[in-house]
Amino acid sequence: MTEPLLSVRNLKVSYAVGGGSVDAVDGASFDVPRGSILGLVGESGCGKTTVARAITRVIADNARITGGEMIFEGTDIAAIPERQMNALRWRDIAFIPQSAMNSLDPVYTVESQLHEVLRRRGGMDRRAAQARAEELFEMVGIEKSRLRDYPHQFSGGMRQRVAIALALALNPKLVIADEPVTALDVIVQRQILDQLRELQAMLGISVILVTHDISVVAYVCDRTVVMYAGRIAEEGPMEAVLTRPMHPYTMGLRNAFPDLKGAASGTLTPIEGAPPNLASPPPGCRFAPRCPFALEVCTRAQPPLRELASGHRVACHRADEAPVLRELAVRTETWLVPA
Repeated sequence: MTEPLLSVRNLKVSYAVGGGSVDAVDGASFDVPRGSILGLVGESGCGKTTVARAITRVIADNARITGGEMIFEGTDIAAIPERQMNALRWRDIAFIPQSAMNSLDPVYTVESQLHEVLRRRGGMDRRAAQARAEELFEMVGIEKSRLRDYPHQFSGGMRQRVAIALALALNPKLVIADEPVTALDVIVQRQILDQLRELQAMLGISVILVTHDISVVAYVCDRTVVMYAGRIAEEGPMEAVLTRPMHPYTMGLRNAFPDLKGAASGTLTPIEGAPPNLASPPPGCRFAPRCPFALEVCTRAQPPLRELASGHRVACHRADEAPVLRELAVRTETWLVPA
């Protein structure tokens, strides 16, 4: 079996808050295969963006990686000095932010911002940088004549294409895209996702796509990691996770989002309640307070993340009953909280 490009093992990331600490990521483990797109999905506050930023080691001032490993091509990037990590950023590991407008400097042309990356980080001369900038714009479907435009002169979708071009500037091996289509309408979302998938296949890179929208994962990803309250609930091949989910949280997410392609999918059913406060998380399974299938054991014992099918792992005490639970989970009344 081919070694993964990145192996995350028992990753823990803590935030210093009010004299104490909060474990925003609590023991996350997953692999990013070479030449594939992995979707990191979950509700806001589940820890997915913290995982993504921990991989780049660009995290908040009050955050620390407090445990685990991140093995990137044989090197634990959680442990290397900052100078060595800085050499990997943009060259080997690139980042596409959620808001392209916030990541682009409004007082400089897009051309000058691309040149800065290509010349300072890539060591190119002006002529080579210009040729590469034009090539990148062609790759993302923007006329090269627009290189001299400022960020505010582009639409939201075009700015996101510019952000993709910047991320791909130095031919990285891993691109992390943090909610890259959240602020866009559904038509532009599909265009950006199609382009991201096309570029990933053409360049043979690996992508971690962070999203709260499970329909985006279904549309573009090869593998899926479902996070809840700082822990991994389920992980495996996209089709298996989304068509045969084994965790009630994944079943609930599947009910709560429409199909990105616009196909009719029946009534959308929300998961009642909200994720727990990680300053004082509940014992046992953290989804138990919202789970319609929770048993007494779920409220006191943390379920281990175990493999039940080839490459398909789940952390649920009732995972062996998944076929029966899936039939119940599609019913709206299953998720209704009694008055």
